[in-house]
Amino acid sequence: MRTGLMIEGTKITDITSILKKIPLVERTAVTEVTLDMAENMEAIVRNSFPRAKLVTDRFHVQQLVSDAVQEIRIGLRREAIKEENEKIKQARKKKKRYRPAVYENEDTKKQLLARSRYLLFKPKGKWIVQQEQRSNIVFREYPELKKAYELSMMLRSCYEHSDTITVAKEKLHQWYQKVEEKNIDSFITAAESIRLRETTILNYFINRSTNASA
Repeated sequence: MRTGLMIEGTKITDITSILKKIPLVERTAVTEVTLDMAENMEAIVRNSFPRAKLVTDRFHVQQLVSDAVQEIRIGLRREAIKEENEKIKQARKKKKRYRPAVYENEDTKKQLLARSRYLLFKPKGKWIVQQEQRSNIVFREYPELKKAYELSMMLRSCYEHSDTITVAKEKLHQWYQKVEEKNIDSFITAAESIRLRETTILNYFINRSTNASA
């Protein structure tokens, strides 16, 4: 019984040719394969393991949505940096020293957006005191970031509170609807990618298999 096989590279033809050296009887015995969202990996598995059920790894899906949140935060921070640079230039023209405004937690606008990075990955119950305080400020100042965070956590909840494919599918479709309501570009793109892979994403709820660490 084979316990593992390491193949270098990502080319479909190269990997498939190696995998097909495994006897067909062994390859048809494979019932499930967990993979990322890359099209080439899906093609390799379908060509090599004809009876395997494909499972899109949950952490790649959650990463896609987390990236959508971070895209918004990064854009806001970029604008904050530009704004600060402009104020510094104006102050220098007047031969004054620029002193940025700070929030009640003593973050400047630029610092607030930089330091909010990690709290946006976590559910509220896992925030430390400083992160909770910072989240109150950042969500007050940037409501679009709050909407994005809530959408991210709603998808996370789909994974954590669905016992069957049927329940997960219902929750996922509710999430699509919320994405459409919020109308955030980065999430519309992420939702479309998820919708296109819905079948293999939902296959996770059969055995809850994953190839990534939490």
